[in-house]
Amino acid sequence: MGVAADERRALSALFEDLGPDAPTLCEGWTTRDLAAHLVVREHRPDAAPGILVPALAGHTKKVQDRYAAKPWASLVEQVRKGPSKFWPTAIGPLDELTNAAEFLVHHEDVRRAQEGWEPRPADPTRDAAAWRSATQAAKLNLRKSPVGVTLRTKDGREAAVKTGPDPVTVVGDPVDLLLFVFGRDAVTLDFEGDAAAVTKLQAANRGL
Repeated sequence: MGVAADERRALSALFEDLGPDAPTLCEGWTTRDLAAHLVVREHRPDAAPGILVPALAGHTKKVQDRYAAKPWASLVEQVRKGPSKFWPTAIGPLDELTNAAEFLVHHEDVRRAQEGWEPRPADPTRDAAAWRSATQAAKLNLRKSPVGVTLRTKDGREAAVKTGPDPVTVVGDPVDLLLFVFGRDAVTLDFEGDAAAVTKLQAANRGL
């Protein structure tokens, strides 16, 4: 199948286990809100642009709130099934390209918001997808960093993703690096560089 499909299934099962009111790492969102976001993203082309465009966010929120009001079991089933077969990402390769990072990050958003969470064991396929997505997304998500940034995995893979003064190297497992690039702080990472530069990087807006 692929990382996107695997993470979708795992996240849907976790939604069922935790229920609609569990916390997530997405500020202000419960599991119900996150599930509604995922459904809107794949079923409502009129509302999906508001996820990224602030001027359209009001319409997106109204649509998302309507989905969030659906019975929990029905909402989770929509997440699990994904888009209709006519939606572009219903095609396997496009699903992997578009959704691997989305579902991996959001699965961890739920996992890591729960008390006592632990990192999952390494998985070569998942880790490869996380590293690929982290290095690709970092060039956009870290564009506001006031310092240079290099990402490095514990096994030595390295990518310079942001040019700038006082460079900082962020070292960790691929999934943690991906989460950091997407603005999450529930990660286990090491930072190499000047202490002041590290502080600036950690305080910078990481995301779209």
